[in-house]
Parts: sequence; C-alpha cells; structure tokens
Amino acid sequence: MKNRTITKPAISTAALLATAAVLFSMALSSCGHTNAEGNYQQQTPSLPVFAIAASDANTTEEYTASLEGTQNVEVRAQVDGYLSKIYVDEGAYVTKGQPLFKIDDRSYSEQYNNAGANLEAAKANVEKARIEVDRLTPLVAHNVISEVQLKSAQAMYSAAKAQLAQAQAAQGNAGISLGYTTVTAPASGYIGKIPYKTGSLVGRSEPQPLTMVSDVRNIYAYFSMSESAFLEFVNGQPGKSVEEKLKQIPPVDLILADGSVYAEKGKVETVEGQFDKGTGSIAFRATFPNKDGLLRSGNTGKIRITSHHSGSILLPEEATFELQDKIFVFQVGDSNKVSSKPITVSGHSGNYYLVSKGLAAGDKIVYTGLDRLRDGAVIQPELKPLDSLVSGKPL
Repeated sequence: MKNRTITKPAISTAALLATAAVLFSMALSSCGHTNAEGNYQQQTPSLPVFAIAASDANTTEEYTASLEGTQNVEVRAQVDGYLSKIYVDEGAYVTKGQPLFKIDDRSYSEQYNNAGANLEAAKANVEKARIEVDRLTPLVAHNVISEVQLKSAQAMYSAAKAQLAQAQAAQGNAGISLGYTTVTAPASGYIGKIPYKTGSLVGRSEPQPLTMVSDVRNIYAYFSMSESAFLEFVNGQPGKSVEEKLKQIPPVDLILADGSVYAEKGKVETVEGQFDKGTGSIAFRATFPNKDGLLRSGNTGKIRITSHHSGSILLPEEATFELQDKIFVFQVGDSNKVSSKPITVSGHSGNYYLVSKGLAAGDKIVYTGLDRLRDGAVIQPELKPLDSLVSGKPL
C-alpha cells in the first residue's frame, strides 16, 4: 500500500487580516453602532420592567409524610399448636371478633374435658363431706359422739369446697386455652401479610405475628418539621398555646405518590412534645377520612399546608437569579442603571416567591434578560404591568 500525503492549500497573510477585520466589524455591529463622527457607541438594551406591588397571596409548604391506620394491631397466637385453618386472605376486610385462624385444638379439648371430670369429682367430694357433717351434728348435740369428730368432718368439708374451687379454676383456664385455638380479629380493618401457611407450628414465642389488622377508616399522616420551620410555622398561627395554634391551622392536602391530590382534606391534630435529637425535627400528625379505603398503612405522600398572607410582596421566579445560594434581582435605579440586590424569600405561591426582606412596594425590577446584565449597566426600561408579563402564570 502506498502512503498518500494530503497537502493543505496555503493561506496568505493578507487574507487572514481581511477575515479578522470582517469578524471584528460583525462583532461591533452586534453590540453597538458608530455615530456621525465615527465614534463607536454601545446600544442600550431594551428590557421589560415592572413595579413591585403588595397583594394578598397563599403560600404552600410540602412535607414528606408516612401513612398509618388509626389502629395497627398485631394478631398473635396465645397457645402453641399447628395451624389447621386460615379463614381469611391477605387484604380482606374483617370485623372485630371475626375468626381468622384455627389452631389444632385436640389436646386443648382433652385438657378441658379432663378439667370438667375433675370438677365433677370435686363436686361429689363436697357433697359427701357435707352429708358427713349433717350426720354428725345431731349426734354431737345428744352427746353420742365427741365434738372432735364433728370438727374433723367440718374441716374435710372445707377442704372439699377448696378443691372444688380449684377444679372450677382449672376448668376455666382450660376453657380459655381452648378458646384461644380460634384466633379472632381484635379490631375491624384490613388484613395484612400472612407469613404462615396451614400446618405451620405457631405459638406465643414466635417473633412474627400471624398477621396485622389495620383500621383505616381514618388515616394518620405523620410528617416532620425542622426547628426553624416549626418556630416560623407556629409563630404564624393565632393563639397563645401550641394547642390553640393547632386548632387554627386550616385543612391540609395530601399529595399521593403519583402526584395527585387526595380528594379529602385533613386536619393537623397533634404535635410531639419534644424534638428528635438525631434529626433535629419534630413530628406532627394529621388525620384524613378514608371511607373508600383508598389509603392503607404504609403508604407515603406529602402534606401540603397552605398559609394566607395579606399585603405581601410577590415576585415571579423568572425575575430572580441565584448566586452562592442567595437569590438576587436587578433593580432599576437612577439614570436607568441596574444593580443586583439580594432578597429574602419566606415562601412560595405557585411560580412566585414571597419576599420578606430586600424589596418594597414601588421598586422597579427587571423581568427578563438577566443573563445579559451586570451591576451598573444602563438599560432602556419598558415599564409594564406585572399581570401582562405573567398572564400565563396566575397567582
């Protein structure tokens, strides 16, 4: 194979200079213009500007939540034995007292029968001892026999009655054990996972419960706030005590895992008495009605809390930029010069920031084109109402 050399055509110095001159002229034409005297002047950009105004707004905050039924009761075996029957399936709705499982009861039935036989024998002994006391009593009265014999018979009678009480207790205990062989629902709700199958050996020492029954007619949603968020949230509610402030919290929304909003509103009811030392947060509990059974224990979602603010300063997000974890705007000052200004944001309302510090009503803010601006730049402001600029993004 032959080597082939490709030679590039030479470019003259004059051609390079001519090309550079053209590019420089194009750059100048894109940034400014030349006046009649031939001096270059930079063009003043024309940008939309709006004036800050105070208005009412609702802000929302979302917190990750975990859902649990009002009752989550473990169902455990109270006696040892083989699981002979399972009456329900996972996910079924059961009512309180409904049979769920059957443990082989043959040995417990025999124990109960044996206790019953002992009880009958104890009753017979009591009757025998009573008859003996009745027989000896008149004999002692007529001095036929000594009083010692009567007292001995009376003692035997008392012992027989005590044995009868023991037999009754033994039969009752055997009956309780026999009753435990039928495992019933401790509450109304939905059946959870059933880890055991028919024939499994179960008992009180097993670490796993037979199942879990969840009462989900109402659902608890647990969510947490940081210390700073908690203080800001509570201070924003009317009332003297935390309990009074909780009552003033408006109904909250539940955002489900698919992003949809649960149809029913919830109510924040309780807050824990102390902060978690590990996370520095405090837990709240909101309650939601669940009459259709859509929500189940173990679901996740988000709690959305809406707060109303009167006379607040709202700023569209497009009119801001971030620098080193701070939020800035370009404010138009004298001679139409712009300067960056940091602001403090206390919440969101849709696509708007709720500004707590840094701006006042009447300040003029650049809406778009922020990436082309620097401090001290001069613009040609196009003052427009904010509504016309964000018509597609209402509050």
